[in-house]
Amino acid sequence: MPAQDERLRPKVALATCAAYPELDIDDQLLIDPLRALGVDTTIAIWDEPSIAWEQYDLVLIRSTWDYTQHHSAFLSWAEQVQERTQLANPLPVLSWSSQKTYLHDLERSGVPIVPTEFIAPGQSWRYPDGEFVIKPTISAGSRDTFRFSASRTAEGDQAIAAMHARGQVAMIQPYFASVDVRAETAMIFIAGEFSHAVSKAALLTVDQSTQIFERGLFLREKIAARTPRPEQLAVARAALSCAPDGWLYARVDVIDDADDSPVVLELEMVEPSLFLGFHGHGQPAPAETLAGVIASQLATAER
Repeated sequence: MPAQDERLRPKVALATCAAYPELDIDDQLLIDPLRALGVDTTIAIWDEPSIAWEQYDLVLIRSTWDYTQHHSAFLSWAEQVQERTQLANPLPVLSWSSQKTYLHDLERSGVPIVPTEFIAPGQSWRYPDGEFVIKPTISAGSRDTFRFSASRTAEGDQAIAAMHARGQVAMIQPYFASVDVRAETAMIFIAGEFSHAVSKAALLTVDQSTQIFERGLFLREKIAARTPRPEQLAVARAALSCAPDGWLYARVDVIDDADDSPVVLELEMVEPSLFLGFHGHGQPAPAETLAGVIASQLATAER
């Protein structure tokens, strides 16, 4: 079979941030499967102004883990890219998923979530019984996320005041101790289908000095392959049914509440780690699955 004309090979940009110019190790697993399917790949820093994004047939958002610090600029960039080429995930999904107020949409649709109170500047608040967590609605990687014991409400007040001073909306959630024992279950979906799941050991500690951030962007995680319970999968699918259409990848993180029932902690559709190197015995390699979907969609778009 003659070699494919390189000028006709579809081109995909894997968008990252300046702190990860080589991509995260997990995302690097996509490169060889894509190239094996005849797709040229380029790693591109999302806010590099010299890049002509229209030269790519698809821009795939991956390690853009600084976007929460430049939220408006990031969405503006995504809008410009989508005007010139395909973007995954598309702008409506990015806009919706990048603000954790989407949890209210899930709750209104009957999806069980971690109880959440949102506090805009100027609003008052109250704390749940027991330990609690405070974070801004636009956040990732557990940055500016604090776990407090029940007696530390004064420190909680200070954390919320600091967020409000930065113009951020804060959120308060109870801390469910089940995560310390059973961890989070993160379920990854590709093109609407469940792919694989991992466990994520508890990250937040009351003593924040013990927390280690990777390149200042996200807390170091302990990950292992996991088979989700049927009820966890059902909750994840219900959550995804609330999201805007057109998404290519998604990750739903759930934990068990005080009654040992799964509740959604987060629904990540902007730049989530997809843990492509973790999958159960006998399951297809997730990187190859995602690469195959991308190659198929690009081929369809050419017709």
